[in-house]
Amino acid sequence: MRILVTGATGVIGRRALPALLAGGHEVTAVGRTQEKRTALERAGARAIALDLFDRSAVHAAVAGQDAVVNLATAIPPASKAIRASAWRTNNRIRSEASVNLVDAAIAGGVSRFVQESFAPMYAGAGDAWINEESPLDPAPHSRSMLDAEASARRFAEAGRAGVILRFGFFYGADGSFAEDTIKAVRRGLAPTVGRPDDYVASIQHDDTGAAVVAALDVPAGAYNVVDDEPLRRREFYDALSDALGVGRPKMPPAWIAGLAGSLGKTLGRSIRVSNRKFREATGWAPAYPSAREGWMAVARAVRG
Repeated sequence: MRILVTGATGVIGRRALPALLAGGHEVTAVGRTQEKRTALERAGARAIALDLFDRSAVHAAVAGQDAVVNLATAIPPASKAIRASAWRTNNRIRSEASVNLVDAAIAGGVSRFVQESFAPMYAGAGDAWINEESPLDPAPHSRSMLDAEASARRFAEAGRAGVILRFGFFYGADGSFAEDTIKAVRRGLAPTVGRPDDYVASIQHDDTGAAVVAALDVPAGAYNVVDDEPLRRREFYDALSDALGVGRPKMPPAWIAGLAGSLGKTLGRSIRVSNRKFREATGWAPAYPSAREGWMAVARAVRG
């Protein structure tokens, strides 16, 4: 299959690209800089530069492809994420770029469109399980995710396979989240907001690539891509401290979430998200069933 991948050098893209190539697919990967494009070519992809806001350029890039996998994001660093202005580029990618890609895919006869999305958009549900039919309640900074999902659904309404992958919170050895979290936990603090007994929907970086490949064979629709066993917030951070061999960190008071604006609203809710639909549709299963195993792998990589 000929596949165009945007966001090919991001957290998911770095896992999806080798998995797609290993599956025998012909991948055209988008890289923002020459350095990144060189790395993509060395990995075995055809690398291109592409302005996702240039409609004519997007149509030209999509022409001749069988599938488009849109993993493009511009997530701001944690130090700036509390400011609404920091999300402007990311919101534009989700709202405008997704429209351009879907328009081009429909016009170019593409059969499948895979759109990255975000499971923490679900409304908090306490201890209840959340599935793909559960209500969404995105905070203002992530509301543009609804636009990206709407584009994928529009592709499906055109008679094609529009697939939405709602990923949990990412964590892995090569991400800034893990780096900052490890530093804090080693100091005895859990860098989080919300109640300790609430649930966190997460997914280890290394489980994302196989999920993208699996999405090439599922019916149109939305799917949750999360751990098998969501942990409570207290358990999530205790699992990291156990993996590091340090004392269990102190949890901050729940009211701190209110100081973090819309970001705190997202981070502080309880979302016990199920991956059952995706597992049953694809046979995909995470190599790390919960953050207990996932953090162990991160700790090993950090020590290495």
